[in-house]
Amino acid sequence: MLDRLTRLTIRARRLILILFMIGAIIGVFLSGLVDINYKLIDYLPQDAPSTQGLELMQQEFGSRLPNARVMLEDVSIQDALAIKAQLEAIEGVSQVLWLDDVIGLSTLTSVPLEFLDPAMIEPYYRNETALISLTIKAGQEKETAAAIYAIIGSTNAADGEAFSAAETQSMSVSEVVNAMMILVPLIIVILLLSTMSWIEPLFFLITIGLAILLNMGTNVIFEDVSFITRTVSPVLQLAVSLDYAIFLLHSFNDHRLEHDPKTAMRLAMKQSFPTVAASAVTTLIGFAALIFMRFGIGADLGLNLLKGVALSFISVMFFLPALTLLAYPLIDKTKHRSFLPSLKGTSRVLMASRIPFMILALLIVVPAYLAQAQTQFDYGMGSVTEASRVGSDATAIEAVFGKDNPLIILVPRGNPGEETALVDELNALDVVDRVVAYVNVVGSAVPVELIDPAVLDQFYSDSTARIIVYLNTPDEGEKAFDAVETIGSLTQARYPTYAMTGTSATLKDMRDVVSSDTALVNLIAIIGIFITLLITFRSLLLPFVLIFTIETAIWINLSFPYFTDTSISFIGYLILSTVQLGATVDYAILITNMYLDNRKQAPKKLAMRQTLENNLISVLVSGSILATAGFILAWTSTNPIIQELGTLLGRGTLLSMGMVSLVLPALLVLLDKPIQKTTHRHGFHPEDIKE
Repeated sequence: MLDRLTRLTIRARRLILILFMIGAIIGVFLSGLVDINYKLIDYLPQDAPSTQGLELMQQEFGSRLPNARVMLEDVSIQDALAIKAQLEAIEGVSQVLWLDDVIGLSTLTSVPLEFLDPAMIEPYYRNETALISLTIKAGQEKETAAAIYAIIGSTNAADGEAFSAAETQSMSVSEVVNAMMILVPLIIVILLLSTMSWIEPLFFLITIGLAILLNMGTNVIFEDVSFITRTVSPVLQLAVSLDYAIFLLHSFNDHRLEHDPKTAMRLAMKQSFPTVAASAVTTLIGFAALIFMRFGIGADLGLNLLKGVALSFISVMFFLPALTLLAYPLIDKTKHRSFLPSLKGTSRVLMASRIPFMILALLIVVPAYLAQAQTQFDYGMGSVTEASRVGSDATAIEAVFGKDNPLIILVPRGNPGEETALVDELNALDVVDRVVAYVNVVGSAVPVELIDPAVLDQFYSDSTARIIVYLNTPDEGEKAFDAVETIGSLTQARYPTYAMTGTSATLKDMRDVVSSDTALVNLIAIIGIFITLLITFRSLLLPFVLIFTIETAIWINLSFPYFTDTSISFIGYLILSTVQLGATVDYAILITNMYLDNRKQAPKKLAMRQTLENNLISVLVSGSILATAGFILAWTSTNPIIQELGTLLGRGTLLSMGMVSLVLPALLVLLDKPIQKTTHRHGFHPEDIKE
């Protein structure tokens, strides 16, 4: 079957070339039609309590939680009302709330402020400064934020989730291009050093580049993709699949020494297919594990990268042979000498120092494992906009009106006594700044028939009462999450059926979901790769050795935040733990596979020395590309979440390279006898068996 496929590819090479080029052009067009989602909250599972609370509020009150605030300085009541009307007229604004919606427009315009309850007025208007809440429609944040800025100018302030999303959109628009503009030239330099033709790196990049364009275009099959996937996926796809093209073309060049180009390519495709497929499978397993996350960002990125790696594999096995056979004379004309030094001396040094490195790894592994388990995570998007106008505006608003962290409680309507008692209990909590409900704003004794319907609708639907609790805590962290649990317990004691939503409730749900996701995703990735290694090597011991090697690098990488007393984005942690395993275990597979081949012909130490001399450079080249991709991602991105992920990927790849180069050789040599006993038909050279 494989032989027929290779012959067909060679015969139809021009058609294949044309089809891939047309597909790439279509991919560019379709990629512009893919919607980008900038809201992490949308990826919470539907059964998350805060998601259910948000849906209930939408059903009962016809609006979502306000996601923006505008502060107007030096304005009168009439000025604030006039600007509010302008904000309401913006297409992307679905709701605007201010003081008139709480106490009624007639009361606000007819009663002097000094005769009204200051506790009711000051959260909305103080010292001739107004604070207006808005709900901005999902997907229209960027355009709506621009329209709001045009109205309020630079002297007033605006913040909130919607403005953070708008800022994130602005950050993400050109980040992929910026990263690629720096990454591609650096990769070309690495490839020029590791190949023997000036033109080969261009063939590699064209092949994977077409696969990236196809992947981005086929994202149109999804409802949308996250901004994280949009930014990270092309870079990761390039970095993890470039090896496939390198291996095929190197094999082609080797076979050309004895065969004509068509025969050489056919043999190269047959030789490369199992190796490239095995490498792709381990990477795919790592990405596939992300799909099992309940938090939808995992499936979003995992499916995208699965598709991307599969398209890269197809592109390498079909497009690259077609391109090479049509343009191989260019390879011949652009030959150059090898720029890489011999690693004979390096391999001897590594073999001589293998025991100290192994001991060091064994000493580090337990503290690293324990430390990474204590890493603190960030779940929100606050860090994304700290250095932008949104961040400075948030500071300005907080200086006047304090921290705005509302928690919405939805309870059955019809029991004013229970509602009053709950409001009193909530007001008594240290973490609560104030509570806004009908029973304490309007008064439970006031008949609802006498209340302005616009005011009443803020508190009651036909069946549900809405209570807004303003916390004085940060949006996330143990204090905020404990506050959510305490408020939930108090509410449940009086209302067995209730719902809750708000930023802190949402972030707490993210923490709870991610905590369960972490163990599951890692377990699935490890089991999947273990089975792959078991089949590949037909050995019971070798899968443990290889997974230990890479997992140790992962634990060391993820222990850095603990030892530096910093927190990291949970997204970076989840993605890194599977991507680093799936992408860098290939290095361990290469070294192990070559060692087993050499071990059939030589004693263990000589076999390992030969393995390092001939294959270590491949690990260094591949690892350098992936590490460079990570660090470039961190350097070019203005999004702290992407920066952290890039840093983790770059550092993790270097650590995996170190473990594979320094520790794995020691383990393979030390465990040579147990490996023989647990490997089916090992065929080892007999010299060391009786040592």
